[in-house]
Amino acid sequence: MPKGTKQKLKLYYLAKIMTEKTDDEHMITMPEIRAALEAYGCTADRKSLYDDLESLRVLGIDVIGEKVGRSFYYHVGGKHFEIAELKLLVDAIQSSKFITEKKSNELIKKLTAMASTYEASQLKRQVVVQGRVKTMNESIYYYVDDVHRAIVENRQISFEYMRWNEEKKMVRRRDGCYVVSPWALTWDDENYYLIAYDEEADCIKHFRVDKLKSIQVLDAKRTGKETFKAFNLAKYSKMNFGMFGGEPVRVKIAFANEMAGVFIDRFGRDIMIHPSKLKDWSEISVDVAMSDHFLGWIFALGTKVKILGPKEATDRYKKELGEMMKLYKQ
Repeated sequence: MPKGTKQKLKLYYLAKIMTEKTDDEHMITMPEIRAALEAYGCTADRKSLYDDLESLRVLGIDVIGEKVGRSFYYHVGGKHFEIAELKLLVDAIQSSKFITEKKSNELIKKLTAMASTYEASQLKRQVVVQGRVKTMNESIYYYVDDVHRAIVENRQISFEYMRWNEEKKMVRRRDGCYVVSPWALTWDDENYYLIAYDEEADCIKHFRVDKLKSIQVLDAKRTGKETFKAFNLAKYSKMNFGMFGGEPVRVKIAFANEMAGVFIDRFGRDIMIHPSKLKDWSEISVDVAMSDHFLGWIFALGTKVKILGPKEATDRYKKELGEMMKLYKQ
């Protein structure tokens, strides 16, 4: 790059130096700033640097100068993100199942560029490749964008909905594509879900975003506005354990008092908890989707939880337990 061109980029390099090499704990002197600029092929006298630092302030970069002893030091104060905020974002990305490991690393790398080199080292210490299952659908990142675009543009979408088979291959759940009106995206049980209106079935449905394939944004306008308006997304997400569908049922559950936190975490603090006839036990009534996933959740809580009603719920649970006993008798 010609020397003159490098001089034109002096302000850019100065901003890069200040944001990468300084923070509230690390400062540099004017001679150090000049030396760092010379490494980029830019020369600057002290007076012009004062003007350049003031230009950075005008551009929104919080350059702070302060005297320490006999020397004057400079650093960037408030940034777009504090280091604690960046750590939170890194943790969220790393723990998200719906983002592939490759894309997680790319996003984290971009976040570290927003911190100083000293702060970035703290982020790198946090970034540990987890031995956990993350989605292998590399396109999910763009599918989410397609869904958002369709929502903003008030248009329907079509897609193939996939599932794993016993050969560990993704296959269609049904012949042909789904055509739906997307209304929202929600996060539940570490997965991303599309909430959409299915005009053919005249109901709201949910779909795992990482199981979508070949999304197309259609010209047709969305339908089901009134249906979605009457739809309580928070209640629906709470009712559908892991977003596994099932008939909505109001169930009465008894549990040992020490298990109260489990139910408050699952259903929220607004649930009504009443004393039970059993000593040191309590009862609640909640709306749930009567699915295998819900019954599995109850089973995992062991002998400190009991479904009291309605009868169809207790009968189904007993039947599931009986089938499980038969399986282990073979």
